[in-house]
Amino acid sequence: MTPSNQSRAFALSLAALAALSLTTAACSDAGPRQFLSLGTASTGGIYYPLGGAMAARLSISDPARQYTAEVSGGSVENVNRLRGRQTDLAFATGNTVYEAFSGGQDYPEAVADLRILAPLYPNMTHIVVRRGSTATSLADLSGGIVSVGPPGSGTEQMSRQILEAYGLTYDDITERFLSFPESATALKDGAIDAAIISVGYPAAAVLEATTTGGARLIAMEPDRVDALRAKYPYYTHGEIPAGIYPGADEALHTAGVMNWVVAMADLPDEVVAGVLRLLTDERADLAQVHDMVNQIHMEALSDAPIALHGVTQAWVEANLPGGS
Repeated sequence: MTPSNQSRAFALSLAALAALSLTTAACSDAGPRQFLSLGTASTGGIYYPLGGAMAARLSISDPARQYTAEVSGGSVENVNRLRGRQTDLAFATGNTVYEAFSGGQDYPEAVADLRILAPLYPNMTHIVVRRGSTATSLADLSGGIVSVGPPGSGTEQMSRQILEAYGLTYDDITERFLSFPESATALKDGAIDAAIISVGYPAAAVLEATTTGGARLIAMEPDRVDALRAKYPYYTHGEIPAGIYPGADEALHTAGVMNWVVAMADLPDEVVAGVLRLLTDERADLAQVHDMVNQIHMEALSDAPIALHGVTQAWVEANLPGGS
């Protein structure tokens, strides 16, 4: 199935789920439903379509609540909106979760009540260079124009850290704060030299840039990933498999970081239980709408970078070896 057909199939599936959710709401005798929002990211990545699928499924299974996936600037904005009680649940990258909880980068005050509800899939750092670029390493992009992700995103936060692993800062490049779709367009137009995109694979924006724009991906050297991990332990060595994107005929080594479903500690227990049930008992139904679900492994909770919500902690103790 082509990317465009996949998008159409996803849209039809999500529309069907939304219609069923509204029917369920109309038939409920429990009174008005509570509206809960799920912070995602821009439409060109995986957060938004996966969040839409999860919100639709949660709305079907929870007659007391209607869940809505919201477009946002990404992880940093999502955590800030959680802290400000402007959203109820959110997706966020492991680096943002860790830094927010501990009062690190971009968070002078620790978000001590932030909690992990469930794991998502791992992000892989995609370094995409424009058509005709001779760059073979991120180090070659010094002096170039580089998209580092939208303001308020985990990608932008990670871009600074990844550049640092190569001895670079924003002073060494001309940075552009572009969303994933904007990065794809800018690469196709030759308006930027490269983009750093932290996302699961395959990502729509990267497919667009490589398929119709002639862009290509370059790897991160293992020693640079080691340097990154030495300072920021939430990173892992990762790989973008061969054949995922046009022109990438060999697997590409890169830096990975986990994504998480997060909320504040006082999120109602039944909401957390619903998220866990969706990713375990109802997993097959969700996977029919978005295949990234197949990259979600609940065992990742054993290595969570911050405290778990009480319901999640109880689930870990009951279901994972050594969880207690």
